[in-house]
Amino acid sequence: MTDTAGGGETLDRLITAEQDERRRIALFLHDGPVQNLSGIALMLDAVLGAIESGNLDDAARVLQGAMERQRATIRELRDLSFALEPVVLRDQGFGAALEALAAQVGETHSIRIDLDVDQADHLGESAQIAVYTIIRELLDQAPGGGVTTVVSDDAEPERRRGSFETIEERVKQLHGIVAIEASSEGGTHIVVTLPPYASRR
Repeated sequence: MTDTAGGGETLDRLITAEQDERRRIALFLHDGPVQNLSGIALMLDAVLGAIESGNLDDAARVLQGAMERQRATIRELRDLSFALEPVVLRDQGFGAALEALAAQVGETHSIRIDLDVDQADHLGESAQIAVYTIIRELLDQAPGGGVTTVVSDDAEPERRRGSFETIEERVKQLHGIVAIEASSEGGTHIVVTLPPYASRR
């Protein structure tokens, strides 16, 4: 007999996770790049007004600020695009993509990352994408500086079982790790660890 109920619950969780991810991206775009672009437009209007009135020093100062905000917005959009689909993996191959990733993470966190990708050519395209994503997530977490949340209560683990799956799905969406265990005092001990970039979103 097939456990159709369990399969339905898994499908529901996957659909919910996808919806949450789309919602997260939409909020990121609205609160980040869209707001930044709106601010840049207002700053450029101010630049034109300053030029027309002959205040060239003010125009130069505001223009400099607009350029800095534009560069920051480009970085945000590039990071988002890279997270959704690593173009370098498609264009340059698995080895080159990992080398670029290692160089980026190493420069950002001042660490050295050694790679051994001699067997990379034996992986299929889907496997390369999956392995690349896993390595990227592990490297994001490796330098430290992430967020750790600890919750302890006196509820028995079995009573909390229904909420554990929801917690785990939400943590996975942020590429974090969750550990749930019975505490020595008879309650529940939950530790959620999120990677460093989670604190910047």
